[in-house]
Amino acid sequence: MDNNERFYEPKNSKDAMRFIERLFNSYKDSPLTQSLLVYHQKLINQLRDNIEPAAKTEGIESRVKAAQNMQRIMADWVQIKMAGKPYNGRMHHFDFQPDSAQQKFKRNNIKLSNNGGHQSSRH
Repeated sequence: MDNNERFYEPKNSKDAMRFIERLFNSYKDSPLTQSLLVYHQKLINQLRDNIEPAAKTEGIESRVKAAQNMQRIMADWVQIKMAGKPYNGRMHHFDFQPDSAQQKFKRNNIKLSNNGGHQSSRH
């Protein structure tokens, strides 16, 4: 495997922040281990040392604030997990979104006897 294929090369600071957000959401419910803490701290350092300065050089103040917000959310995650509590939420658009805020949709299909198809209850 080529060394270039192993690493993700973001196009800009927003692309990098999306990638870290996706990584964080993938492991946020995992049990806390020493290796996960080290990996998590590495992502926080990446946000602070690389992505935030890149957003400043791009001149996008809202992205700088979003990177700082992500660092705060990720630091809060460590405190919650260290206390042995579940992390009831996820990161969405670089901000914390509690599980209760996610919309849930119900569908009720009515099976019709003629064509074997389904009809929505709203029709």
